[in-house]
Amino acid sequence: MSKLPLRILYLHPVAAFGGASKSLIELFTRLHALGVQGTVLTPDGPVCEAFVKAGMDVRTVRGLSQFDNTRFSHYRRLRWIILLRELLLLPFSLTAIWRLRHEKFDLLHVNEVTLLPLAILAKWLLRVPMLVHVRSLQRAPGSGFRTKLVNAWLRRYAEAVVPIDHTVAATLASDLPLSIVHNGLGIESEALVPSSRNAEEPVRVGFLGVLIPLKGIYELIEAMRILKARNVDIECLIAGENARKLSGMKAWVLRKLGFADDVRANVERMIDGYGLQKHVRMLGFVGDVRSLYPQLDILCFPSHLDAAGRPVFEAAFYSIPSVVAVTNPVSDALLHEITGLAILRPDPALLADALQRLAEDHGLRQTLGRQARQWAEENFAIEANAQLMYDVYVRLLSRS
Repeated sequence: MSKLPLRILYLHPVAAFGGASKSLIELFTRLHALGVQGTVLTPDGPVCEAFVKAGMDVRTVRGLSQFDNTRFSHYRRLRWIILLRELLLLPFSLTAIWRLRHEKFDLLHVNEVTLLPLAILAKWLLRVPMLVHVRSLQRAPGSGFRTKLVNAWLRRYAEAVVPIDHTVAATLASDLPLSIVHNGLGIESEALVPSSRNAEEPVRVGFLGVLIPLKGIYELIEAMRILKARNVDIECLIAGENARKLSGMKAWVLRKLGFADDVRANVERMIDGYGLQKHVRMLGFVGDVRSLYPQLDILCFPSHLDAAGRPVFEAAFYSIPSVVAVTNPVSDALLHEITGLAILRPDPALLADALQRLAEDHGLRQTLGRQARQWAEENFAIEANAQLMYDVYVRLLSRS
């Protein structure tokens, strides 16, 4: 069947090369093969080059104004000050969208629900259907006026709402036009051969992601301290950089208010203080995680978000089981005792116990790894999920 030529405008809120950026790049690479042409409006930063390589027309802006009502970052107490930043970015955001008013787009794809107020203005100006990609856990429906307002906006203005999994979908109003489309990863089959590392080497656990306290990085270092004290033969590779590099007066003010910290420096001090130099390695930013996973035996995702993130299913493709801090894992997040181990919260002792169990039980680790790969292939193959997204695009356009 011939594919329709579509031109999509993507609004992407972050300049960092994190999970949302990687997911959009993987998705668009496959959509592009289906005939989709993409223009992305995004803050100027490291991710722009990757968007260009994926075939996207990149338009940069100083920043895109957001409204954060996510479960863990919604405005409260001093966090209301962050809203001032979004208001300061609003003129730049509106100017960037205004410049696109004479270009022809078939659809607006909003790559995170925090962009919703700005996206509504873009939808009104460009007169196109709007798809809102929901990547983060929202505050529970009915948990306040702001939550009701966000769901009302989605109900009125979004032709499609696309949560990335059932965990995220459960935080949205049930009467929204929901279409779950998992994130995906494309890997050449020959790259998926299990690692043939020396059995005498320490078991390696990996942490991948932007270095922020919410990801549980401090708890992981504490767990490594516990494992060292227990004489467990294990080492940890940490791949990731600080969320944003700040300096000068702005950095000082944000740190005083508790909104910014040099997490990498803090982690390095913990490593030195606990004598973990031989047990924890800081790799910094890793551009292509496909080069890292074959070096790992276990993936650790000790996030405070109570959800499994992108690295969990990425690792599963490489037959690597995960330890995840999630209270009630759903089937497309983690299968406890089948694809990995779930712990109730990102507690260092719980992390240490789970990591020690997998490190010392080679048979269990191998079994969970094999099952994790089968699970990943059934749920997160990028070709299948890109086709699902393409079908959503076509359905919206046929309705409009």
